[in-house]
Amino acid sequence: MVDIMRSRFDEQLKVLNKKMIEMGAECEELIALVAKALLNGDVEGARKAKEQGHEIDQMEREIESICLKLLLQQQPVAKDLRVISAALKMITDMERIGDQAEDIAEIIPFLDGRTGAEFADFKPMAEATCKMVTDSIDAYVKQDVALAKAVVEHDDIVDNAFGRMKDMLIKMISENKADGEYAVDLLMIAKYFERIGDHAVNIAEWVEFSVTGIHKGE
Repeated sequence: MVDIMRSRFDEQLKVLNKKMIEMGAECEELIALVAKALLNGDVEGARKAKEQGHEIDQMEREIESICLKLLLQQQPVAKDLRVISAALKMITDMERIGDQAEDIAEIIPFLDGRTGAEFADFKPMAEATCKMVTDSIDAYVKQDVALAKAVVEHDDIVDNAFGRMKDMLIKMISENKADGEYAVDLLMIAKYFERIGDHAVNIAEWVEFSVTGIHKGE
């Protein structure tokens, strides 16, 4: 009987892993779609991205339900508990990545086709953030601690780019009143990218915890 219960538990863990990979892929696709819409001034692409964000919310609820059932059905061993608790943490960060990508998509129509291309850091910052999200999900799929650590280290690139962008945009707001709203919108977008990078770091740290049992915050 114990073996049968364990076998069922392992099957449900496989379902959890599959759903996590699907949600991660959805996040990757959404952030890439938003970045492309932004850098191309594509309002229709932004609209599609906003619609896609709702699917991530539904996935979070579904995975949360699977995790809670796993915790209730059988007393998990230490490794099981790490995997389930890390999954619960990661889906929260993935859902927030979806929310912030949607927030960027909402701002794009107000840019009137402008793309921030006049700022050297803007496109590399968006691309670096997309890479962090992709690599954090890949680290989970591959259970790759080295890749997870690389995501954490990559965060400095996004943070430094955001700092430079912030300084330039604040200067634009003070010196060029006509572009004040545009600068504020870009500053908000840059901040959302910086936050998305932070969530990718969180995912990477929980990947490391699920594999090693060690979390950076401990």
